Amino acid sequence: MSATIGLKRWHKVIDNGSSPEDLAAIIHEEAVFHSPVVHTPQKGRPIVVAYLAAAGNTLGNDSFEYVRELIDGENAMLEFTTEMDGIHVNGIDLIRFDEDGMIVDFKVMVRPLKAVNKVWEQMAAMLEKMKT
Repeated sequence: MSATIGLKRWHKVIDNGSSPEDLAAIIHEEAVFHSPVVHTPQKGRPIVVAYLAAAGNTLGNDSFEYVRELIDGENAMLEFTTEMDGIHVNGIDLIRFDEDGMIVDFKVMVRPLKAVNKVWEQMAAMLEKMKT
């Protein structure tokens, strides 16, 4: 049940542009983010919001589309496709929600390798831009 509630909120935030304020409202204060390009988990709402907002600004272009969604209790897996600078990106968002539908764990996996490199390049630039 918690994933069903949480996913409705997630899709609404995505559809509205993934603003940091909207993201913060659906992310648990002790949430953890697992990046496809950073080997250590990123812990706490502020850093999770920063990563997801940056992803929304890089991956979330006009070609971004969720193509499959699986829900099992508190967990959801969303497969996505997008294109970045002519490179096809295929990935998944693996999300765990608490009993209130708040995101407590968010893992992104991306393929192929060329896409991973492009995501790393653009995410690094976006995160650096957001610092200033």
